[in-house]
Amino acid sequence: MSRIGKQPIPVPAGVEVTIDGTKVAVKGPKGELAQEFASILTIRQEGTDLLVERPDDSREARAMHGLTRALLANMVIGVSEGYAKKLELVGVGYRAALKGDALELLLGYSHPITVEPKAGITFTVPVQTQIIVSGIDKQLVGQTAAEIRKWREPEPYKGKGIRYEGEHIRRKLGKAASK
Repeated sequence: MSRIGKQPIPVPAGVEVTIDGTKVAVKGPKGELAQEFASILTIRQEGTDLLVERPDDSREARAMHGLTRALLANMVIGVSEGYAKKLELVGVGYRAALKGDALELLLGYSHPITVEPKAGITFTVPVQTQIIVSGIDKQLVGQTAAEIRKWREPEPYKGKGIRYEGEHIRRKLGKAASK
């Protein structure tokens, strides 16, 4: 039995779960998410917990069991608390600013880069060298943060670029090491 799949998902107060066959909709104080899951599994609500059960130990059922439970748990956490990814800009002249809802980045190119937020994503810039990407969909928050980071990935010689908060960049010595 899947260790993750068999764990119940606690549903906090203020979060409403609607199960319609294979489609599950979760509504909470931050918003609403809906997703369709594999028909091989059974999703049911028991009191204040959500349970994901599989009918047998077939390969497909085992593969989908833990995944479905994790996706449901992410939906519940997203509509109740939300998700956020913090990015740091490291480099001389690298900075970020908000222009309306859009994020404007100065990353050493000859022109500023404008990143429009996708539906359900908000940008916050507390300091010029820090960006916070937040929303209720964990996958969308992570994808948006990765797309911003891709404009200037951290390089190993000087450590310049856009990095996740707390990310460690392995540094190289460069030409000085060859002597």
